[in-house]
Amino acid sequence: MNNRPLNEVAMADEDQTSIVERVYAQLRELAIRFELLPGDRVNEVELARRFGVSRTPLREALNRLVSDGFLVFVAGKGFFRRSLDVKEVFDLYEMRQKLEIALAELAVERATEEQLQEIRDFLAVSRKEDPARTVNDLVALDEAFHERMAALSGNAEMQHTLRAINARIRFIRWVNMEHGRRTQTQSEHSAILDAVAARNPELARTMLQAHIDGRLDEITRAIREGYAMIYMNRARSGIGGPNRA
Repeated sequence: MNNRPLNEVAMADEDQTSIVERVYAQLRELAIRFELLPGDRVNEVELARRFGVSRTPLREALNRLVSDGFLVFVAGKGFFRRSLDVKEVFDLYEMRQKLEIALAELAVERATEEQLQEIRDFLAVSRKEDPARTVNDLVALDEAFHERMAALSGNAEMQHTLRAINARIRFIRWVNMEHGRRTQTQSEHSAILDAVAARNPELARTMLQAHIDGRLDEITRAIREGYAMIYMNRARSGIGGPNRA
């Protein structure tokens, strides 16, 4: 029987929860950045030493990443970084497109003029050329626009789903931004916002269908180029993936 005072037990549980959250957040970033190489087995001993934790919170965090779609677990072998799969990425883009169209339709009905102006102000800053911005910064700005637009819907559950999709396709976004989609992306963002501000769901749908166009041939190209960058940067630095800035 555990004779520890209830407040001490609660504090211990809270500490354990915070440790798992910290390790999960750190591992998730490693997975998003492909510092865990595609198809490679996760070295639990090394990660536990790196994060200064026991195997128990590490295992809990790894299992959450399996649920998130970043890792796979093979019985008797352990955890592996999920490889980039063309069909899987295509499905994610298709889901993202349909979800953002639905969110835009809600935004047409619910967005206030004040909210729309806030996004206009955001675009005015984000579209400015800044040589100090990294590709990581540009990807973050791209995601921020779409998540701000999603927030206009007022639907928290749909926003949560979109954030989860964005995390899993961030690497493909990174590849596309690296190959010069910056100017096109900015102009399309403005057109999407204008369609929502005009309360025109049909136009918003058309704009988003064109903007989030995950064609199989483009995804195949992005994955091929992405693998090349992952291993080239790993060879150069000895550690990080392409998103290390």
